Amino acid sequence: MTLDDFLAETRAEIATQMSEGSPFAELVFCEVVMQHLVDVGMTFEPVICHYQGKVGNANLRLSGYAISDDTDQLDLFVSLYEGFETLTPVQDQNSKTAAQQCVRFLELCATGRLTDKLDPSSDAHSLALTIREIYDSLEQVRVFVLTDGIAKSKSFRPRDVGGKSVRLEVMDIERLFRHRSEGKPRDELVVDFNEVSGSPLPCVFVPGETGDYDYALTAIPGEALRYVYEKFGPRLLEANVRSFLSIKAKGVNAGIQGTLRSAPERFMAFNNGIVLVADEMKLARAKDGAPGIVWLRGMQIVNGGQTTASIYFAKRKYPETDLSKVRVPAKIIVMKEEDPAKEEALVSDISRFANSQNAVRQSDLSANKPFHVNVERLSLTVYCPDGIGRWFYERATGSYNTLLSREGATPARLKALKESVPISRKITKTELAKYLMAWDIKPDVVSQGTQKCFDRFMTGLGEAEAAGKLLVPDPIFFKALVAKALVFKAVHKTARPLVSAFLANVAAYTVAVVVQSYRETFDLERVWRNQGVSPQLVKQIEIWAREVNERLHETANGKMISEWAKRPECREAMFARPFSPPSVDVPEIRGS
Repeated sequence: MTLDDFLAETRAEIATQMSEGSPFAELVFCEVVMQHLVDVGMTFEPVICHYQGKVGNANLRLSGYAISDDTDQLDLFVSLYEGFETLTPVQDQNSKTAAQQCVRFLELCATGRLTDKLDPSSDAHSLALTIREIYDSLEQVRVFVLTDGIAKSKSFRPRDVGGKSVRLEVMDIERLFRHRSEGKPRDELVVDFNEVSGSPLPCVFVPGETGDYDYALTAIPGEALRYVYEKFGPRLLEANVRSFLSIKAKGVNAGIQGTLRSAPERFMAFNNGIVLVADEMKLARAKDGAPGIVWLRGMQIVNGGQTTASIYFAKRKYPETDLSKVRVPAKIIVMKEEDPAKEEALVSDISRFANSQNAVRQSDLSANKPFHVNVERLSLTVYCPDGIGRWFYERATGSYNTLLSREGATPARLKALKESVPISRKITKTELAKYLMAWDIKPDVVSQGTQKCFDRFMTGLGEAEAAGKLLVPDPIFFKALVAKALVFKAVHKTARPLVSAFLANVAAYTVAVVVQSYRETFDLERVWRNQGVSPQLVKQIEIWAREVNERLHETANGKMISEWAKRPECREAMFARPFSPPSVDVPEIRGS
């Protein structure tokens, strides 16, 4: 796939969602890009939040936001979607202007000067209150400009807002293409040690004997590691292990910080070090004539994210911290495996074993578990009722595009492949968890976001297996999964034009209402046969989606809906009294 193809695909994706009822292409683009950033570990669970206005002489603009679980990191997004039909440069000034409008929004929120100018019932008002409340404790603040053009500059000089350095980044169509088409978010991460530490990094290099990796041992200067984290942030953390624990949350990070401040020269003796994977490494001679690492491409940390982030935050919080004496032991594994699936399996195993002594969520390393392998196998063998089309289960990130590249060798084959397995029939492993958890009447878990929902789903699978109730997917399970996906998509599409914000929460709770109302009488087999839901069900969904939206606001009592919806208390309050009984005759109900 070329960059031109990717632009056309993105336009088609936006057009599809626009046809599903969204009135603003710019917000659809923002939603698509934000979710991608979550998938590759660059941000936290995002929320669409549109605001555009003027305060005094200042124009303000915002499209969405994401807040870390520990409320110590904040990302704001502003969309510059133009609907370009061809690859088009975007002037830096346009990106800067959008970033500045978002920064101005942040400034007014941080000082509490915006809340009284916003509609108290709006999501922007809730966000403004939250930012004012947490701003002083924030460790990291970033503003992302999202554009479908090609930006010359991918980042701008950080801005100072209330004594905090706010990073400004641009995610343009070119940068997005690198991530999505290749399925390797780490491809952009190139670290030149001549640049960050003044010379090649002395190392012990051991060529691999199995042919799938090489190996090096080194000690990375603390200042170099701090610089790399400042430049790339959470993207350094291997995509399957995104669990950075904040300094204030875990004692181990406070201990690291204490060593850095009081005994930096002993850091290497006290710290277990970090484990890296990289796609490519260039060697040369270091100053002492020994082998040295000139640069790493695709560097990611599979163990030691806490160490790396703690070094960065310690220096930011206590500028007097002397990192010149700090050395961090590092084991570097250079991947040589050419098969993407085998490489992913190896990286997953490295992550799992490197983290076996730490409380890292093993459910994050689940792509190769039998359950997901079996679902993938079913997606390759179970055809739609027409006997031609299929649904695609993307067990490994980027495998859908790999399929297109591998089997769509000619334009005609690619066209036929896209018709039989369109992107609209792709289900990722986190989407699978979302669809099944919503159907299990757990909308509060779904509202916690893709990663946490996936974690809870995998924990449930593990508990069932331990109890001797192992779930082995079969064709019946796969068809029911697709039917549940179709119902969820129908709810999402139906609710989109009915609610002004918090669509994800409304959709999750509305699906739960559908399941609770119909229970075992709902005919999933009929949805599979028709590959969609009836107009009658859509009408009933409209009724319940409006009720869900009203009740979410009512039960929240002024809390931010996106946060309230995550809590079990919200689910209890939502279902404390019944929703209206079905008022439309729906053919999906057995016996109707």
